[in-house]
Amino acid sequence: MGTGRVGPSSGPVEIALAIPNSWMNLSGTAVAELLARLGCVPLDLTVVHDDLDMEPGRLRLKRSGGAGGHNGVASIIAALGTDQFNRLKLGIGRPAPGTDSVDYVLEPFSQDDAAVIETSVDRAAEALECVIAEGMEAAMNRFHASEPEVQE
Repeated sequence: MGTGRVGPSSGPVEIALAIPNSWMNLSGTAVAELLARLGCVPLDLTVVHDDLDMEPGRLRLKRSGGAGGHNGVASIIAALGTDQFNRLKLGIGRPAPGTDSVDYVLEPFSQDDAAVIETSVDRAAEALECVIAEGMEAAMNRFHASEPEVQE
């Protein structure tokens, strides 16, 4: 876990960034323990995760909701007992027919997708800073409105 401050020098916000050491599908326990240790509630949490149902490079911010088939998010919802936390989803696209989803998410991206994903990771960092400094509504307005065109 790393900690730091984000936002304007007149009022920076303390943040913690953590990547659980567990498998993503079992990350709920680690997330719940981290929130307890930091004295935070689920509404303080933003989970960043991949999304097979979105084209590579797309970002989507969400306030709450179901797991959408993502086992890691399902684990977090179960461990916290609520779905009331922020999410930042990064599109990675669907695997080719006949390719197992588990294998797909663990394989390196294609050369074409890798460049798009790298750009989306940079945009995701900007979106997180906006969530922290200006709030989820401002981030959703800014980053959903400025979605880059996906090259076919």
